[in-house]
Amino acid sequence: MLNAGKAVKVSIYLSEGSTHHGVSTYSSILDFLFYRGVSGATVLKGVAGFGADHHMHTSSTVDISDHLPIKIEFVETRARVEELLGKLEDLAGSGMIEIQETTVAKPAQRSKAKAPVPMGHRKIEGKARMMRIYIGEADRWRDKPLYQALVEAMRANDIAGVTVYKGILGYGAHRRVHRDKPLHLSHDSSIMLAAVDTEEKLREFLPIVEQMVEEGLVVLSNVEIIKYSHRPIEVDLGDNSTKSGEVMA
Repeated sequence: MLNAGKAVKVSIYLSEGSTHHGVSTYSSILDFLFYRGVSGATVLKGVAGFGADHHMHTSSTVDISDHLPIKIEFVETRARVEELLGKLEDLAGSGMIEIQETTVAKPAQRSKAKAPVPMGHRKIEGKARMMRIYIGEADRWRDKPLYQALVEAMRANDIAGVTVYKGILGYGAHRRVHRDKPLHLSHDSSIMLAAVDTEEKLREFLPIVEQMVEEGLVVLSNVEIIKYSHRPIEVDLGDNSTKSGEVMA
């Protein structure tokens, strides 16, 4: 959390229609900032403007442009901004990033109510590590299912790929058997997330897992990459289906 005193304000200027790996660029940047623990960020949408191409873009009932300006703003310490800047430059692409010195007169306070806490493609060959995270389907993190939040956090932190599996029978530390039946669908089935990446990337991500998973099991094991390929076209993220045994990249 920010304290009163010297800080920097970062403004990122984008086109509304710009995407990063099939997802809107501003959404990718917001996810990255969120899962890196930035104190807060705001996305602002312009109603008119022009950019480096010097084309005027406006929003009207006749012409709704997908090239309207988008601005993302956040305030952080200079040290944190310098730590994040390289990845932000990659995500912003042809957009512009502006950094200004500022002073935090009064830092934001947490609400008393419970608050709702890629990435260029690379090929991995040879030795790697697999992280398996075992949790319950009913486990939540802030305002969403824990397994969904973990997938979003992994994507935001450049983990190569992750697949979520739902168990049909099993038990955990409490020795309660969980099973799916046609007439009795359990809402606390076992969930396993399997992610494969380098030792360095997974070790770097572990503190975030420890923060998010209050009750569960995390296992790291050695694996060898035999084949790692991806589709040459952008994948529609609205389709969450995956082939059995395939780790999504």
